Amino acid sequence: MQHNRHSMLSNLFLFAGIGLFVGFVFGYPAELLSAGLLTWSLLQVKQFSRLNEWLHRDKSDAEPPECTGHWGDLFDDFSRQQKRTASREAFLRSVIKRFQQSSAALHDAVVIINDQNNLEWWNRSAERLLGFKTTTDRGKPVINLLRDPRFIRYYKRDSYEEPLQLPSPVNHEIELQYQITRFGKGDRLLVARDITQMLRLEQTRQDFVANASHELRTPLTVILGYLETFLDQELPRPLHRGMTQMQQQARRMQNLVSDLLLLSRLEATRQVTDEHPVQIQSLIQNIHDAATELARGKGHEFELDLDPQHDLLGQEVELHSAFSNLVYNAVRYTRENGRISIRWWVDQEGGHFSVTDNGIGIDAIHISRLTERFYRVDESRSSESGGTGLGLAIVKHVLSRHGGHLTIKSKKGEGSTFTCHFPLDHLMLVSVSEDDDLQDAG
Repeated sequence: MQHNRHSMLSNLFLFAGIGLFVGFVFGYPAELLSAGLLTWSLLQVKQFSRLNEWLHRDKSDAEPPECTGHWGDLFDDFSRQQKRTASREAFLRSVIKRFQQSSAALHDAVVIINDQNNLEWWNRSAERLLGFKTTTDRGKPVINLLRDPRFIRYYKRDSYEEPLQLPSPVNHEIELQYQITRFGKGDRLLVARDITQMLRLEQTRQDFVANASHELRTPLTVILGYLETFLDQELPRPLHRGMTQMQQQARRMQNLVSDLLLLSRLEATRQVTDEHPVQIQSLIQNIHDAATELARGKGHEFELDLDPQHDLLGQEVELHSAFSNLVYNAVRYTRENGRISIRWWVDQEGGHFSVTDNGIGIDAIHISRLTERFYRVDESRSSESGGTGLGLAIVKHVLSRHGGHLTIKSKKGEGSTFTCHFPLDHLMLVSVSEDDDLQDAG
């Protein structure tokens, strides 16, 4: 293109020079110069018209007009550029077509959401699983079509490390797992996967554990009843000692059965379906009082620090189970005359419940696996404490159902801190009357 520009300027000066020279020879310099420039301009207009007509043809593979000189070079340059552009467009069209074909074959719903939170594109499975309609829904806000409050809360939270499980808005017998990924400048890719079959298999496993645990409760109750009756009698020392150990192990098995039943129920669904405001200060106070009783004779010093202005939205029984597990663990694994700190506070990131002790601590290699069911840091220590190995697994599932997560900081020999984190949308300000009741109780 630069070469053609120089060539055109050279021809312009050539025509002007010829016009001036002839004008001086024959005595009409201005008229001849104007005539020469006019002739040159008409030639350029003609060639330009040919170029414009060729560029506006529908067929991109049409050969350029035959021409020599700088216009011929220009036509050739445009022709090569046009062919390169057509080749790139054909390649991109083939890529898009293959992507559409492959995405249409996916059983998972795939949805592209632009930076304005509007639906931009989706595959056929999205129509089947989410009910999107190509004729009416393109360009609409995603939260106007997926109106479940739990999805809206998940979408607006803008933190997608964990997937969201919800029934399909089209068919409530289909269970979907939503996963959102950010890409580009504020765009999102939403994938909804049908996990109904997987949940049915998991439900079969959970039902087996729950039923087996339930069936164990009755014989355990009978065994414990007889053991208590026998221990109330005067027995020879070896027999009394043996029955006492039997009673301890039967109670430990009873606790294990109870934890298995609770864990099976927690695993049945990922979200709490009956959320209610929980007076978190009163709940923690009750756990503190029970822990003080459990620690009687150990000389533990308890510290209690509670934010009085915020309650938590959730399921009280589950939260009590999670918080008490952490506090009772601190009592069990802290040596005599230890310190245990219990806190509830709220900041710009959400609500937080923490239990800190100066007990035996945990080696760093174990921390990532502590919430696995039946994982033992030390088998002998767990047996002595009477733990079931399910406490932290229960805590993890309770927090997950409440949109929260657990963090653990510990150093062997220096103690541990277990902190439950809850999102801001699960917090509620304490009402005036409720606050007054707490103050009166204090």
